[in-house]
Amino acid sequence: MPPMDLAASLLGQHLAVVLYRPKYAENVGAVARACLNTGCERIILVDPRDFDQKQALPLATVHAAHLLKQAIHVPDLPRALSGFTQVYGTTARLGGWRRHLLSPAQAAANIARQMHDGHDVALLFGPEDRGLGNAQIETCSHLVHIPTARMGVSLNLAQAVLILLYECLLAASKASGAGTAPTSRHVTHAEQEVLFDLLKQTLTAIDFIKDDNPDYWMLRVRRLVQRMDLRREEFNVLMGVCRQVGWAVQRRKTEDG
Repeated sequence: MPPMDLAASLLGQHLAVVLYRPKYAENVGAVARACLNTGCERIILVDPRDFDQKQALPLATVHAAHLLKQAIHVPDLPRALSGFTQVYGTTARLGGWRRHLLSPAQAAANIARQMHDGHDVALLFGPEDRGLGNAQIETCSHLVHIPTARMGVSLNLAQAVLILLYECLLAASKASGAGTAPTSRHVTHAEQEVLFDLLKQTLTAIDFIKDDNPDYWMLRVRRLVQRMDLRREEFNVLMGVCRQVGWAVQRRKTEDG
């Protein structure tokens, strides 16, 4: 099979486009066409606004209509991302929480390696009018920024999707074949969030992070853990450590009266 076809097959198995609260049905249709062009077969719509499939179909064309019709609709972002092990969020804005940004090519190189290693990867795009907010950015394991000329900072949703999918297809076609089979599966996004909640409780209890704004202090902890590429047995170890620390803190409080 030609390298580009193998790459498209990899995207079809391990990559999904997640659209958070898309505003225009026509853009969703154009996204379906971009997915068809690059082999991505999964589209997840999170609480779309006034979505009308009849308006979306002409932009999808008859060729990508099946991708549009099989798109998954979910009411919230945690449900949309729960099964993925890596989440790449896109942002046009810089600064603040939006640090360590990857270019499309850099992100695609990472994604290609991760897909070969068995990861299921989500590309997360925000609403056309305001993009992803801080609450959504916080859930991402990586952030991607598409550079543009200063006069045109904002990209059309379907254009942004196509740029990232094309880079992923290109990177996957150049990547080496799949490596050795992992001894255990990667930790999912939902499991990471459970770990982050317990870490926040534990680190607050021992005064490592401040209880006046724990989410802010947790940002670096989240980024550290997300870079670890945790597998299930490592997740279990960290969960066990947190529980033991919590137990020890509670026992100390009891002894101190």
